[in-house]
Amino acid sequence: MINQFEINSLKKSYNEGKPFKNLVIDEFINNELAKKISNEFPEFDSKIWRNYDNPIEVKRLTNHYDNFGPESYKLFNYLNSNEFIDKLSFITGIDLIPDYGLNGGGYHIHKSGGKLNAHLDYSVHPKLNLERRINLIIYVTPNWNEKFGGNLGFWSGDENSPKKLIKSISPNFNRAVIFDTSENSWHGLPEPLNLPKGVYRKSLAIYYLSKKRKNISNRGKALFHPYKDQIKDPKILELIKNRSDSKLFSSVYETNSKK
Repeated sequence: MINQFEINSLKKSYNEGKPFKNLVIDEFINNELAKKISNEFPEFDSKIWRNYDNPIEVKRLTNHYDNFGPESYKLFNYLNSNEFIDKLSFITGIDLIPDYGLNGGGYHIHKSGGKLNAHLDYSVHPKLNLERRINLIIYVTPNWNEKFGGNLGFWSGDENSPKKLIKSISPNFNRAVIFDTSENSWHGLPEPLNLPKGVYRKSLAIYYLSKKRKNISNRGKALFHPYKDQIKDPKILELIKNRSDSKLFSSVYETNSKK
């Protein structure tokens, strides 16, 4: 399902990634397959999407297998297979476990104005009680132009906040990004996208788990950080606080996809 790569070189590049371990792979899958998967995305105004529309995240997603086209379904199945996970475990040095339910993963889509403040992902899976370790993102918008924005940023930082933008990755067509999400891995795209009519930032996201290590953070939800003029805004700070609360999050971050 994916193109052949020299796996030892990938392991070396991954371990040398900054500000946390990461790897960028172009032409990750066959280009024709990537185009088919892009075409399988539901229309942006479809009712199937979960809609996140608030000052720190503007995006839509679905992780329901019934909403995937046949090629996407097969690819997600392969990315959770023993064959692929063995390769990914070798690259990352982690004994990885698949998340067949695609919690937080699946199809992701942003329209013009879409964004995602820098954040740390949840660290403990809400149902499996396993630690989230690796993110894999595959971008599938054909003919992506860097003028559109939407670069994935990686920041150095500690457990409380991002410090300095170290790496900026354009979401080029058929580009995959793999990164360790457990190393105070602040990432996001906080600048709103500037897209032509009918163009969307499309990606596939899949996350991998491991047995819980000792002394890890017990975040059940993502921790966001305010951006620019949001830093001293009490309403934004309250939103971020509630967004990270496993009991309050659903009341503040998700809206009806019909809006």
